[in-house]
Amino acid sequence: MMAKKEGFVKQITSRDVDFSKWYTDVCLKAELCDYSSVKGCMVLRPTGTALWERIREVVDGRLKKTGHENVLMPMFLPESLLLKEAEHVEGFAPEVAWVTHGGDNELQERLAVRPTSEVLFCEHFKKIIHSYRDLPVLYNQWVSVVRWEKNTRPFLRTTEFFWQEGHTCHVDYEDADKEARMILDMYVEVCRDILAIPVVSGVKSESEKFAGADKTYTNETLMYDGKALQITTSHNLGDNFGKAFEITYSDKEGKEQYVNTTSWAITTRAIGGMIMVHSDDRGLVLPPRMAPTQVMIIPIAQHKDGVLDVAFELRDKLSKDMTVKVDDSEKQPGWKFSDAEMKGYPIRLEIGPKDIEAGHIVAVRRDTLEKITLPLDDNLNTALSELLESIHNDMFKRAKDRQKEKTKMAQTKEEFAAMVEAGGFVIAPWDGTEAVEDLVKEETGATTRCLSFDYIDADLSGVKDLWTGKDAKYMMHWAKAY
Repeated sequence: MMAKKEGFVKQITSRDVDFSKWYTDVCLKAELCDYSSVKGCMVLRPTGTALWERIREVVDGRLKKTGHENVLMPMFLPESLLLKEAEHVEGFAPEVAWVTHGGDNELQERLAVRPTSEVLFCEHFKKIIHSYRDLPVLYNQWVSVVRWEKNTRPFLRTTEFFWQEGHTCHVDYEDADKEARMILDMYVEVCRDILAIPVVSGVKSESEKFAGADKTYTNETLMYDGKALQITTSHNLGDNFGKAFEITYSDKEGKEQYVNTTSWAITTRAIGGMIMVHSDDRGLVLPPRMAPTQVMIIPIAQHKDGVLDVAFELRDKLSKDMTVKVDDSEKQPGWKFSDAEMKGYPIRLEIGPKDIEAGHIVAVRRDTLEKITLPLDDNLNTALSELLESIHNDMFKRAKDRQKEKTKMAQTKEEFAAMVEAGGFVIAPWDGTEAVEDLVKEETGATTRCLSFDYIDADLSGVKDLWTGKDAKYMMHWAKAY
């Protein structure tokens, strides 16, 4: 009966009934984002913005510690500049948004709204790099980009999205590769330590790598429904862009060399991944290190003398060690509990006259809904800090255990198809040809996700591709993916 009352928190679609609808319900009803009048573009509401700011805070801090500097490049790319790197242009052509007019005047040259900024950075690098003493150049920018997507979904795939976009220049391929791998490892740490998301790290196939890259490194993870998500990538571009844009430097012997470059990014897609890994049918479940509000205090019978005073005193005390708010709205406690669950606060604290009299408080974990009674004493800050730490570790472990359970090795085509249909990563031998990738995608819907570093040196003597019977070159992770 309570759920039918006007103003009560609305239920969301069960994730086991319709995962896509469940995901959209969580994004909208947890007030992370909203639709805009521009098709495929989203409005980031305060909580959604705070989640992106948290990722930005962590990543930006780590980049600056490793010597990277922030810059800002223009939003527009002249068509002639974009065309300089043919493979790169071909990879992005279907997604580019073009500006053809300035006011009422037709432009002499079309301008692309940046889908990515390699060419702009390369144009600038050509001007500032002359000697080996100028290298490495370690740049990053925090911007939005536009890719004209046909099918959009909040956070996961939108026409405009936010990201950090790193671009670096190096003396040789090995130094560029070291940079690309270091950044990939940094993303692993961010996924694990902040988002509580486990990943499989490895190398993309030739057909799946970034347009214009020599090698694309990727972090792949599984969502609750068993589909994979490419959550971060890091690209070693070799000297492809150096040659295309004639970015050269004089080495120590005075010889002219082309620079080697990298690019890499984490985007608002990571927020979508976090939602799909951790959340449930009650709504959002936020890892404590991501949550803008880690503890929500809900006063019971707040109209009674002293209850709100104690709640706000408690907030001030706890705020020294964590982020805390008090829900002092005039809604009923049941509504507040449901709202707190929908919005994913890691800990809900319930306190009323009886709790104050007894000298304790009830803490409710959002991830498990377990209720814990804690004394209202000087050790409460420590107890709640330890509880937040336990919640993060438990969330990561559950996600990792689920990913392990949904990762299987296929021995036959039939096993492969059945495993893909059931959802999860399927590890199977592959001859390395694009023809097999196309065939597998057509017959099962699965794509190559990565050649995991765990299998990159695997002995495949006598191992055959499941689809062609030819010698296998790689032991590849496959999955249906977002």
